[in-house]
Amino acid sequence: MLTTVFAHIMKIDDNSNDDVEYVIRMQLIISTVLMTPTLFLICYIALPYEFNIGNSPDIITVRYYYCFFSIVSGLWSGLIIGLSTDYYTSYSHSPVLELVESCNTGPATNLISGFALGFTSTIIPSLCIAFTIYIAYDLAGMYGIALGALGMLSTLCIGLTVDGYGPISDNAGGITEMAIIGEDVRERTDKLDAAGNTTAAIGKGFAIGSAALVSLALFGAFVTRSHLMIVDIISPLEFCGLLIGAMLPYSFSSMTMKSVGTAANMMVIEVRRQLAQIRKVK
Repeated sequence: MLTTVFAHIMKIDDNSNDDVEYVIRMQLIISTVLMTPTLFLICYIALPYEFNIGNSPDIITVRYYYCFFSIVSGLWSGLIIGLSTDYYTSYSHSPVLELVESCNTGPATNLISGFALGFTSTIIPSLCIAFTIYIAYDLAGMYGIALGALGMLSTLCIGLTVDGYGPISDNAGGITEMAIIGEDVRERTDKLDAAGNTTAAIGKGFAIGSAALVSLALFGAFVTRSHLMIVDIISPLEFCGLLIGAMLPYSFSSMTMKSVGTAANMMVIEVRRQLAQIRKVK
């Protein structure tokens, strides 16, 4: 809904990609601002003034506005993570422009600058996640951290909506190029595709930040139920589990990338077959 409203209210210049990114950025900001009082009303209506969580002797007394502050800390941290992602991935800002300049001196300097930019871009999200964890845990324990993750995901519908700019515009651009409609149409779809690439990175920032909070909350739930208060990584069993757990994301990522590569190869083979068949018919 916000996407449609902003597309009609704010005029987008056909010759500027900055206008497209500005409208998309404003959708995230406005949705966060609107969600803040909405979350307060939900906490005020749906939660009692005061309630207890946890097991004896670690019982925590929580009030409804504690929950609100926990959720809002995740909500605004998610916005800051999204804006920082936009800053470090959009070619409208200086970090990407500096990376482009490094390409003129060869691939080695480009790789060095790219790695440096990637490492630098993790500072703000890490600080935001740490801030959310500290505030939420101090107010409501592990329950507060789970609420912070929900707050970070509360505007994800907008992030996923604007993510559609990238693949939809890219596919539309490919269709226009194959149909020989005109270069002006291709230029417009390229601008939307470039903006969509940035919004895709923003959506990933939201997802990764909330995943860090959810994983911490799940670990807290496991520790609570198993009464495991101390984890000794020097112990062989725990250390083996630590290594295997650190390996799992890489394993799943490799399987996912392999599946994508296999599907892409099959698509290329099919496209070549159809093009060859079209040439024979002509």
